[in-house]
Amino acid sequence: MSTVNKAPYLEEAVQPFTPRTAMEEAARCLLCHEPPCSDSCPAGTNPGKFIRSIRFRNVKGAAETIREANVLGGVCARVCPTDKLCEEACSRTGIDRPIEIGRLQRFVTDQEKIFGMEILKKGPAKNKKIACVGSGPVSLACAAALAAAGYQVVIYEQKPEPGGVLTYGIIPSRLPKEVVEQEIGRIKKLGVEFKLGAKIGRDLSLEALKSQFDAVFLGLGLWGGKLPALEGIDLKGVYSAVDYLSQAKDSGGRELAAERAVIIGGGDVAMDCASTAKQLGAKTTIVYRRTLEDAPANAAEVKFVQSLGVGFIFQFTPSKILGKDGKVCGFEAKGTDGESELRLKADQVIFAIGQAPEEILLSEKLELTDKKLIKINDENHSTSLKGVFAAGDAVNGGKTVVQAVAEGKTAAFAIMSYLTGEAK
Repeated sequence: MSTVNKAPYLEEAVQPFTPRTAMEEAARCLLCHEPPCSDSCPAGTNPGKFIRSIRFRNVKGAAETIREANVLGGVCARVCPTDKLCEEACSRTGIDRPIEIGRLQRFVTDQEKIFGMEILKKGPAKNKKIACVGSGPVSLACAAALAAAGYQVVIYEQKPEPGGVLTYGIIPSRLPKEVVEQEIGRIKKLGVEFKLGAKIGRDLSLEALKSQFDAVFLGLGLWGGKLPALEGIDLKGVYSAVDYLSQAKDSGGRELAAERAVIIGGGDVAMDCASTAKQLGAKTTIVYRRTLEDAPANAAEVKFVQSLGVGFIFQFTPSKILGKDGKVCGFEAKGTDGESELRLKADQVIFAIGQAPEEILLSEKLELTDKKLIKINDENHSTSLKGVFAAGDAVNGGKTVVQAVAEGKTAAFAIMSYLTGEAK
Protein backbone atom coordinates (compact mmCIF):
# COMPACT_ATOMS: atom_id res chain seq x y z
CA MET A 1 0.00 0.00 0.00
CA SER A 2 1.12 3.58 -0.66
CA THR A 3 2.91 5.28 2.20
CA VAL A 4 1.21 8.62 2.86
CA ASN A 5 2.87 11.32 4.89
CA LYS A 6 0.78 14.06 6.52
CA ALA A 7 3.07 16.58 4.89
CA PRO A 8 2.95 20.37 5.03
CA TYR A 9 1.55 22.21 2.03
CA LEU A 10 4.86 22.42 0.14
CA GLU A 11 6.05 18.84 0.79
CA GLU A 12 5.13 15.79 -1.27
CA ALA A 13 2.69 13.56 0.59
CA VAL A 14 3.20 10.12 -0.98
CA GLN A 15 6.60 8.64 -0.27
CA PRO A 16 8.61 7.17 -3.17
CA PHE A 17 9.76 3.60 -3.63
CA THR A 18 13.38 2.83 -2.84
CA PRO A 19 15.23 0.65 -5.39
CA ARG A 20 14.59 -2.34 -3.17
CA THR A 21 10.88 -1.76 -2.64
CA ALA A 22 10.43 -0.93 -6.34
CA MET A 23 11.96 -4.28 -7.31
CA GLU A 24 9.77 -6.06 -4.77
CA GLU A 25 6.64 -4.40 -6.13
CA ALA A 26 7.61 -5.10 -9.75
CA ALA A 27 8.20 -8.74 -8.81
CA ARG A 28 4.50 -9.02 -7.96
CA CYS A 29 3.62 -8.40 -11.64
CA LEU A 30 2.19 -11.46 -13.39
CA LEU A 31 3.92 -10.54 -16.70
CA CYS A 32 0.69 -10.90 -18.65
CA HIS A 33 1.12 -11.80 -22.33
CA GLU A 34 -1.38 -9.09 -23.28
CA PRO A 35 -1.30 -6.81 -20.20
CA PRO A 36 -4.70 -5.19 -19.61
CA CYS A 37 -3.00 -2.36 -17.72
CA SER A 38 -1.32 -1.21 -20.93
CA ASP A 39 -4.61 -1.20 -22.81
CA SER A 40 -6.06 1.11 -20.15
CA CYS A 41 -3.57 3.99 -20.43
CA PRO A 42 -4.92 6.83 -22.61
CA ALA A 43 -1.37 8.02 -23.35
CA GLY A 44 -0.14 4.53 -24.31
CA THR A 45 2.54 4.48 -21.60
CA ASN A 46 2.57 0.65 -21.59
CA PRO A 47 2.97 -0.26 -17.90
CA GLY A 48 3.27 -3.95 -18.75
CA LYS A 49 6.46 -3.27 -20.69
CA PHE A 50 8.14 -0.85 -18.29
CA ILE A 51 7.37 -3.02 -15.25
CA ARG A 52 8.95 -5.98 -17.04
CA SER A 53 12.07 -3.82 -17.53
CA ILE A 54 12.12 -2.94 -13.81
CA ARG A 55 11.92 -6.63 -12.90
CA PHE A 56 15.03 -7.29 -14.92
CA ARG A 57 16.75 -4.18 -13.45
CA ASN A 58 16.73 -2.37 -16.78
CA VAL A 59 15.69 1.03 -15.42
CA LYS A 60 16.90 2.90 -18.51
CA GLY A 61 14.76 0.66 -20.69
CA ALA A 62 11.80 1.37 -18.43
CA ALA A 63 12.48 5.11 -18.70
CA GLU A 64 12.60 4.87 -22.49
CA THR A 65 9.25 3.07 -22.58
CA ILE A 66 7.61 5.72 -20.39
CA ARG A 67 9.17 8.82 -21.85
CA GLU A 68 8.78 7.92 -25.51
CA ALA A 69 5.03 7.51 -24.94
CA ASN A 70 4.47 10.24 -22.37
CA VAL A 71 6.62 13.36 -22.21
CA LEU A 72 4.95 14.13 -18.86
CA GLY A 73 5.61 10.70 -17.37
CA GLY A 74 6.88 12.11 -14.07
CA VAL A 75 3.78 14.28 -13.68
CA CYS A 76 1.32 11.54 -14.61
CA ALA A 77 3.01 9.16 -12.17
CA ARG A 78 1.80 11.48 -9.41
CA VAL A 79 -1.56 12.82 -10.58
CA CYS A 80 -2.98 10.18 -12.93
CA PRO A 81 -6.15 8.44 -11.60
CA THR A 82 -4.47 5.04 -11.81
CA ASP A 83 -7.14 3.46 -9.61
CA LYS A 84 -9.64 4.04 -12.42
CA LEU A 85 -7.31 3.21 -15.32
CA CYS A 86 -4.26 0.93 -15.37
CA GLU A 87 -4.44 -0.28 -11.77
CA GLU A 88 -8.14 -1.02 -12.00
CA ALA A 89 -7.39 -3.20 -15.05
CA CYS A 90 -4.43 -4.98 -13.39
CA SER A 91 -4.80 -8.80 -13.42
CA ARG A 92 -3.36 -8.96 -9.92
CA THR A 93 -6.54 -7.32 -8.58
CA GLY A 94 -8.33 -10.65 -8.63
CA ILE A 95 -5.66 -12.21 -6.40
CA ASP A 96 -4.94 -9.57 -3.76
CA ARG A 97 -4.35 -5.98 -4.88
CA PRO A 98 -3.17 -4.28 -8.06
CA ILE A 99 0.45 -3.43 -8.77
CA GLU A 100 1.20 0.16 -7.67
CA ILE A 101 1.84 1.25 -11.23
CA GLY A 102 1.85 4.99 -10.51
CA ARG A 103 4.54 4.70 -7.83
CA LEU A 104 6.64 2.43 -10.06
CA GLN A 105 6.40 4.98 -12.87
CA ARG A 106 7.44 7.67 -10.41
CA PHE A 107 10.41 5.54 -9.31
CA VAL A 108 11.59 5.20 -12.91
CA THR A 109 11.25 8.90 -13.74
CA ASP A 110 13.01 9.80 -10.48
CA GLN A 111 15.88 7.48 -11.46
CA GLU A 112 15.93 9.12 -14.88
CA LYS A 113 16.63 12.44 -13.17
CA ILE A 114 19.16 11.05 -10.68
CA PHE A 115 21.26 9.47 -13.42
CA GLY A 116 20.83 12.30 -15.92
CA MET A 117 19.25 10.14 -18.61
CA GLU A 118 18.51 11.98 -21.86
CA ILE A 119 15.79 9.91 -23.50
CA LEU A 120 14.10 12.32 -25.89
CA LYS A 121 15.96 13.58 -28.96
CA LYS A 122 15.12 16.27 -31.49
CA GLY A 123 14.62 14.99 -35.03
CA PRO A 124 16.14 16.43 -38.25
CA ALA A 125 15.08 20.06 -38.66
CA LYS A 126 12.06 20.82 -40.82
CA ASN A 127 11.34 24.25 -42.22
CA LYS A 128 7.93 24.62 -40.63
CA LYS A 129 6.87 26.62 -37.55
CA ILE A 130 3.96 25.93 -35.21
CA ALA A 131 2.55 28.16 -32.47
CA CYS A 132 0.99 26.52 -29.42
CA VAL A 133 -1.29 28.76 -27.36
CA GLY A 134 -1.29 27.76 -23.69
CA SER A 135 1.39 25.80 -21.83
CA GLY A 136 -0.66 23.22 -19.96
CA PRO A 137 -0.27 19.46 -20.44
CA VAL A 138 -2.05 19.28 -23.80
CA SER A 139 0.16 21.97 -25.35
CA LEU A 140 3.31 20.53 -23.78
CA ALA A 141 2.54 17.09 -25.21
CA CYS A 142 1.71 18.52 -28.64
CA ALA A 143 4.81 20.73 -28.71
CA ALA A 144 7.11 17.90 -27.60
CA ALA A 145 5.83 15.54 -30.29
CA LEU A 146 6.25 18.21 -32.96
CA ALA A 147 9.73 19.21 -31.75
CA ALA A 148 10.85 15.56 -31.59
CA ALA A 149 9.86 15.33 -35.26
CA GLY A 150 12.05 18.35 -36.09
CA TYR A 151 9.48 21.14 -36.25
CA GLN A 152 10.07 24.61 -34.80
CA VAL A 153 7.60 25.23 -31.97
CA VAL A 154 6.82 28.33 -29.93
CA ILE A 155 4.50 28.14 -26.91
CA TYR A 156 2.62 31.28 -25.85
CA GLU A 157 1.50 31.44 -22.21
CA GLN A 158 -0.44 34.26 -20.53
CA LYS A 159 0.90 33.58 -17.03
CA PRO A 160 4.43 34.36 -15.78
CA GLU A 161 5.38 30.67 -15.52
CA PRO A 162 4.69 27.78 -17.90
CA GLY A 163 2.78 24.64 -17.02
CA GLY A 164 -0.85 25.75 -16.89
CA VAL A 165 -2.83 23.63 -14.44
CA LEU A 166 0.34 21.73 -13.50
CA THR A 167 1.89 24.93 -12.15
CA TYR A 168 -1.16 26.80 -10.92
CA GLY A 169 -3.86 24.23 -10.25
CA ILE A 170 -2.44 21.12 -8.56
CA ILE A 171 -1.23 21.36 -4.98
CA PRO A 172 2.50 20.89 -4.22
CA SER A 173 1.88 17.95 -1.88
CA ARG A 174 0.56 16.04 -4.91
CA LEU A 175 2.81 17.57 -7.58
CA PRO A 176 5.95 19.43 -6.44
CA LYS A 177 6.97 22.46 -8.47
CA GLU A 178 10.41 21.01 -9.21
CA VAL A 179 8.83 18.01 -10.96
CA VAL A 180 6.92 20.31 -13.31
CA GLU A 181 10.07 22.34 -13.94
CA GLN A 182 12.03 19.18 -14.76
CA GLU A 183 9.40 18.01 -17.26
CA ILE A 184 9.28 21.41 -18.95
CA GLY A 185 13.10 21.49 -18.97
CA ARG A 186 13.13 18.31 -21.08
CA ILE A 187 10.74 19.92 -23.55
CA LYS A 188 12.93 23.02 -23.76
CA LYS A 189 15.91 20.77 -24.60
CA LEU A 190 13.95 19.60 -27.64
CA GLY A 191 14.13 23.19 -28.86
CA VAL A 192 10.65 24.37 -27.87
CA GLU A 193 10.62 28.13 -27.19
CA PHE A 194 8.39 29.65 -24.49
CA LYS A 195 6.98 33.20 -24.65
CA LEU A 196 5.43 34.05 -21.27
CA GLY A 197 3.01 36.80 -20.29
CA ALA A 198 1.41 36.74 -23.74
CA LYS A 199 -2.38 36.36 -23.79
CA ILE A 200 -4.30 35.57 -26.92
CA GLY A 201 -6.89 38.26 -27.62
CA ARG A 202 -4.98 40.79 -25.54
CA ASP A 203 -1.28 40.78 -26.50
CA LEU A 204 -1.57 38.94 -29.79
CA SER A 205 -4.30 37.94 -32.16
CA LEU A 206 -5.04 34.64 -33.79
CA GLU A 207 -4.78 36.28 -37.20
CA ALA A 208 -1.26 37.50 -36.36
CA LEU A 209 -0.20 34.02 -35.33
CA LYS A 210 -1.65 32.53 -38.50
CA SER A 211 0.41 34.97 -40.56
CA GLN A 212 3.64 34.12 -38.72
CA PHE A 213 3.30 30.34 -38.37
CA ASP A 214 2.47 27.44 -40.64
CA ALA A 215 -0.04 26.07 -38.11
CA VAL A 216 -1.53 27.11 -34.78
CA PHE A 217 -2.53 24.82 -31.93
CA LEU A 218 -4.95 26.00 -29.23
CA GLY A 219 -4.35 24.24 -25.92
CA LEU A 220 -6.29 26.61 -23.72
CA GLY A 221 -7.29 25.66 -20.19
CA LEU A 222 -10.45 26.39 -18.25
CA TRP A 223 -9.54 29.37 -16.11
CA GLY A 224 -13.02 30.68 -15.47
CA GLY A 225 -14.22 29.47 -12.08
CA LYS A 226 -17.89 28.59 -11.60
CA LEU A 227 -19.81 30.22 -8.77
CA PRO A 228 -23.52 29.63 -8.09
CA ALA A 229 -26.10 32.39 -7.79
CA LEU A 230 -26.40 32.38 -4.00
CA GLU A 231 -27.01 35.05 -1.42
CA GLY A 232 -23.60 36.11 -0.08
CA ILE A 233 -21.62 34.90 -3.09
CA ASP A 234 -19.85 38.30 -3.34
CA LEU A 235 -18.57 38.27 0.25
CA LYS A 236 -14.84 38.36 0.94
CA GLY A 237 -13.68 34.80 1.56
CA VAL A 238 -15.69 33.18 -1.24
CA TYR A 239 -13.53 31.59 -3.94
CA SER A 240 -13.84 29.47 -7.02
CA ALA A 241 -11.50 26.49 -6.86
CA VAL A 242 -9.33 27.71 -9.70
CA ASP A 243 -8.78 31.10 -8.05
CA TYR A 244 -8.16 29.58 -4.63
CA LEU A 245 -5.59 27.04 -5.82
CA SER A 246 -3.86 29.57 -8.05
CA GLN A 247 -3.56 32.14 -5.24
CA ALA A 248 -2.30 29.48 -2.85
CA LYS A 249 0.46 28.40 -5.24
CA ASP A 250 1.39 31.99 -6.09
CA SER A 251 1.94 32.84 -2.42
CA GLY A 252 3.12 29.45 -1.15
CA GLY A 253 -0.08 29.41 0.88
CA ARG A 254 0.86 32.47 2.94
CA GLU A 255 -2.10 34.64 1.92
CA LEU A 256 -4.96 32.17 2.37
CA ALA A 257 -4.78 31.04 5.99
CA ALA A 258 -8.20 30.70 7.63
CA GLU A 259 -9.73 29.30 10.80
CA ARG A 260 -12.61 27.41 9.18
CA ALA A 261 -13.00 26.49 5.52
CA VAL A 262 -15.93 24.84 3.74
CA ILE A 263 -15.30 23.16 0.38
CA ILE A 264 -18.21 22.48 -1.99
CA GLY A 265 -17.76 19.54 -4.37
CA GLY A 266 -16.72 15.90 -4.60
CA GLY A 267 -14.09 15.72 -7.31
CA ASP A 268 -10.28 15.75 -7.32
CA VAL A 269 -10.24 19.56 -7.41
CA ALA A 270 -12.38 19.65 -4.27
CA MET A 271 -9.91 17.28 -2.59
CA ASP A 272 -7.03 19.56 -3.63
CA CYS A 273 -8.81 22.57 -2.15
CA ALA A 274 -9.58 20.69 1.06
CA SER A 275 -6.03 19.44 1.58
CA THR A 276 -4.70 22.92 0.82
CA ALA A 277 -7.00 24.57 3.37
CA LYS A 278 -6.21 21.92 5.98
CA GLN A 279 -2.46 22.09 5.42
CA LEU A 280 -2.66 25.87 5.75
CA GLY A 281 -4.21 25.47 9.20
CA ALA A 282 -7.97 25.66 8.71
CA LYS A 283 -10.55 23.35 10.24
CA THR A 284 -11.88 22.03 6.94
CA THR A 285 -15.16 20.42 5.89
CA ILE A 286 -16.22 19.12 2.48
CA VAL A 287 -19.92 19.41 1.65
CA TYR A 288 -21.08 17.30 -1.29
CA ARG A 289 -24.57 16.92 -2.76
CA ARG A 290 -24.30 13.19 -3.37
CA THR A 291 -22.86 10.21 -1.43
CA LEU A 292 -19.21 9.21 -1.00
CA GLU A 293 -19.75 6.35 -3.44
CA ASP A 294 -20.96 8.83 -6.06
CA ALA A 295 -18.02 11.21 -5.61
CA PRO A 296 -15.86 11.32 -8.76
CA ALA A 297 -12.64 11.98 -6.82
CA ASN A 298 -9.73 9.55 -6.97
CA ALA A 299 -9.99 7.11 -4.04
CA ALA A 300 -6.39 7.81 -3.04
CA GLU A 301 -7.10 11.55 -2.85
CA VAL A 302 -10.18 10.97 -0.68
CA LYS A 303 -8.13 8.75 1.62
CA PHE A 304 -5.41 11.40 1.84
CA VAL A 305 -7.73 14.24 2.85
CA GLN A 306 -9.39 11.93 5.37
CA SER A 307 -5.95 11.17 6.83
CA LEU A 308 -5.46 14.92 7.31
CA GLY A 309 -8.62 15.13 9.39
CA VAL A 310 -10.88 16.81 6.83
CA GLY A 311 -14.57 16.28 7.61
CA PHE A 312 -17.18 15.17 5.05
CA ILE A 313 -20.89 16.00 4.96
CA PHE A 314 -22.89 14.33 2.21
CA GLN A 315 -26.24 14.95 0.52
CA PHE A 316 -26.44 18.68 1.17
CA THR A 317 -26.55 21.52 -1.37
CA PRO A 318 -25.54 25.15 -0.63
CA SER A 319 -28.39 27.56 0.04
CA LYS A 320 -26.79 30.71 1.54
CA ILE A 321 -23.46 32.21 2.57
CA LEU A 322 -23.59 34.22 5.76
CA GLY A 323 -21.58 37.39 6.18
CA LYS A 324 -20.56 40.06 8.63
CA ASP A 325 -18.84 43.34 7.73
CA GLY A 326 -18.49 42.16 4.14
CA LYS A 327 -16.73 38.91 5.07
CA VAL A 328 -17.85 35.31 5.21
CA CYS A 329 -18.85 34.15 8.69
CA GLY A 330 -20.96 31.08 7.95
CA PHE A 331 -22.54 28.72 5.46
CA GLU A 332 -26.01 27.19 5.11
CA ALA A 333 -27.15 24.17 3.09
CA LYS A 334 -30.28 22.11 2.59
CA GLY A 335 -30.46 18.33 2.58
CA THR A 336 -31.32 16.51 -0.62
CA ASP A 337 -34.08 14.80 1.38
CA GLY A 338 -35.97 18.11 1.29
CA GLU A 339 -36.13 18.43 5.06
CA SER A 340 -32.65 18.59 6.64
CA GLU A 341 -30.80 21.86 7.14
CA LEU A 342 -27.13 22.57 7.85
CA ARG A 343 -25.32 25.61 9.24
CA LEU A 344 -21.54 25.79 9.65
CA LYS A 345 -19.19 28.49 10.89
CA ALA A 346 -16.75 29.49 8.14
CA ASP A 347 -14.52 32.32 7.06
CA GLN A 348 -13.78 30.71 3.69
CA VAL A 349 -16.17 29.00 1.27
CA ILE A 350 -14.56 27.44 -1.81
CA PHE A 351 -16.64 26.17 -4.72
CA ALA A 352 -15.08 23.25 -6.59
CA ILE A 353 -18.09 22.64 -8.82
CA GLY A 354 -16.43 22.83 -12.21
CA GLN A 355 -14.57 25.28 -14.37
CA ALA A 356 -15.65 27.33 -17.34
CA PRO A 357 -13.79 28.64 -20.39
CA GLU A 358 -12.75 32.24 -20.32
CA GLU A 359 -14.14 34.39 -23.08
CA ILE A 360 -12.22 33.16 -26.09
CA LEU A 361 -11.45 36.41 -27.86
CA LEU A 362 -9.70 34.69 -30.73
CA SER A 363 -11.83 35.30 -33.77
CA GLU A 364 -15.47 35.72 -34.55
CA LYS A 365 -14.95 33.06 -37.20
CA LEU A 366 -13.79 30.41 -34.73
CA GLU A 367 -16.77 28.14 -34.24
CA LEU A 368 -17.73 27.30 -30.65
CA THR A 369 -20.13 24.75 -29.18
CA ASP A 370 -23.24 25.69 -27.22
CA LYS A 371 -21.09 25.34 -24.07
CA LYS A 372 -18.66 27.97 -25.41
CA LEU A 373 -15.98 25.34 -26.00
CA ILE A 374 -13.93 25.18 -29.19
CA LYS A 375 -15.63 23.04 -31.81
CA ILE A 376 -13.31 20.63 -33.64
CA ASN A 377 -13.36 17.85 -36.19
CA ASP A 378 -12.95 14.81 -33.93
CA GLU A 379 -10.92 12.95 -36.56
CA ASN A 380 -8.09 15.47 -36.85
CA HIS A 381 -8.58 18.15 -34.14
CA SER A 382 -9.00 20.86 -36.80
CA THR A 383 -11.16 23.88 -36.00
CA SER A 384 -13.36 25.90 -38.30
CA LEU A 385 -10.28 27.93 -39.30
CA LYS A 386 -7.82 26.43 -41.76
CA GLY A 387 -4.47 25.62 -40.17
CA VAL A 388 -5.80 26.03 -36.62
CA PHE A 389 -6.10 22.95 -34.38
CA ALA A 390 -7.29 22.49 -30.80
CA ALA A 391 -7.49 19.92 -28.00
CA GLY A 392 -7.63 19.66 -24.23
CA ASP A 393 -9.89 21.31 -21.67
CA ALA A 394 -11.16 24.12 -23.92
CA VAL A 395 -12.45 21.39 -26.26
CA ASN A 396 -13.52 18.55 -23.96
CA GLY A 397 -14.67 20.61 -20.96
CA GLY A 398 -11.94 19.41 -18.61
CA LYS A 399 -10.56 15.90 -18.15
CA THR A 400 -7.42 14.29 -16.74
CA VAL A 401 -3.78 15.20 -17.35
CA VAL A 402 -3.13 11.84 -19.01
CA GLN A 403 -6.10 12.42 -21.35
CA ALA A 404 -4.61 15.82 -22.21
CA VAL A 405 -1.29 14.13 -23.06
CA ALA A 406 -3.09 11.67 -25.31
CA GLU A 407 -5.01 14.42 -27.10
CA GLY A 408 -1.91 16.58 -27.48
CA LYS A 409 -0.05 13.73 -29.18
CA THR A 410 -2.98 13.00 -31.50
CA ALA A 411 -3.26 16.67 -32.43
CA ALA A 412 0.49 16.82 -33.15
CA PHE A 413 0.21 13.95 -35.63
CA ALA A 414 -2.76 15.68 -37.27
CA ILE A 415 -0.74 18.88 -37.60
CA MET A 416 2.15 16.94 -39.15
CA SER A 417 -0.23 15.40 -41.69
CA TYR A 418 -1.57 18.86 -42.52
CA LEU A 419 1.92 20.33 -42.94
CA THR A 420 3.13 17.48 -45.14
CA GLY A 421 0.06 17.75 -47.35
CA GLU A 422 -1.36 14.38 -46.33
CA ALA A 423 -4.44 16.07 -44.94
CA LYS A 424 -6.20 19.16 -46.21
